[in-house]
This record gives sequence, C-alpha cells and structure tokens, in this order.
Amino acid sequence: MNFIEKGFQQGIGLLFSCDREVFSVVGLSLFVCVAATIIAVFIGVPLGAVIAVKKFPLKKFLITLINTGMGLPPVVVGLVISLLLFRNGPLGILGWLYTVQGMILAQVIIALPIVMGLTVASLQGMDGVYRQIVSLGANQAQAMYLLVKEARLPILAAVIAAFGSVFSEVGAVMMVGGNIKGQTRVLTTDIVLQTQTGNFA
Repeated sequence: MNFIEKGFQQGIGLLFSCDREVFSVVGLSLFVCVAATIIAVFIGVPLGAVIAVKKFPLKKFLITLINTGMGLPPVVVGLVISLLLFRNGPLGILGWLYTVQGMILAQVIIALPIVMGLTVASLQGMDGVYRQIVSLGANQAQAMYLLVKEARLPILAAVIAAFGSVFSEVGAVMMVGGNIKGQTRVLTTDIVLQTQTGNFA
C-alpha cells in the first residue's frame, strides 16, 4: 500500500509544480477529444435527425447499423483507420498516420455512431410533429432545427456520452497515433506506458 500512497503524493506534486509534460499530455488529450466530439456532433446530429423523422427504404437496417457501430470495439476502428492511413493504403497520401489528425479521425469514427444513435433514439416518434411544423409553413431545415431544439437535453446526453467514450479510449489512439512523446501522446496512452514502467506518480 505504501507505493500507492507515495505515487499519489508524487502525482499531486507533479500537478502543483505545473510539470510541462503532464500539462502537454492533458492539453493534447482535451484538444483531440473536443475536436473529434465537435466534428461528430456537426455530422451526427443532422444525420440522426433526418434518419429519425424521414421515411425511406432500409431505414430500419440503417438504424441497426448505427446501433451496431455504437458497440464497435475501438481497437477495430484503430486497425481499420491504420490500414487506410498506411503509406500504401487508400488514404496514405494524406500522411496522417502517427499524427494528431489521424487520432482525431479515429475518434470521430468512434463518436459518430454514438451521437447518431442517441439522436435517432431521442427524435424517433416525432415524425408526426415534424410534418405538422412543415404544414404550418416552416421549411425542412427550420423544422429539423425546432425538433433538435426540443430534444436538446437527450442530444446533450449524446454529446456527453460521445466525449466520454473518446476521452477514455486507448486502443485506437495508440494504433493510429503511435504514442509519440511530445507529438501524439495523450492521457490514456501515457497512463498505460507509465504504469508499465512502474512510474505510478
């Protein structure tokens, strides 16, 4: 137990001494996660709203696909994104492997099904309300905006869930980012590395 107590004391010392490496890792973690969440929200909320209120063929299949994506293992996402970003891969020309951009891309792929799925769930059954709003003279964009505004609390929960998911992610960011000190090392990957080396502080 003594090593745990000592580790906490040293860790608190690192925080209060404003250790540059600690704050660099935390800052990069927040940047990557916030950027990925914002991108996922701007794509996922409008798409989720459209899927929820519109009628089209294969709608149930698409919703099932989104729900499946919510449970997709992040390490699988990391593997797929890594393969795409390898020099000989389809997206290799971007040069995003072992970069912050690549990590954000992987995090967006993880967060997007969560945002879309929870948005669809919060707006399902409101297609009648959507049609009423349109019949009163609103265009489709205005009607969607009003529906999303009405369901803002469940959608906020979707945003929080997506952020929590990407912030706690290890596998995908380690595979795509490479855990390079000063460049792509984030909080979760650094915790794994430091714990393996016995640096509990």
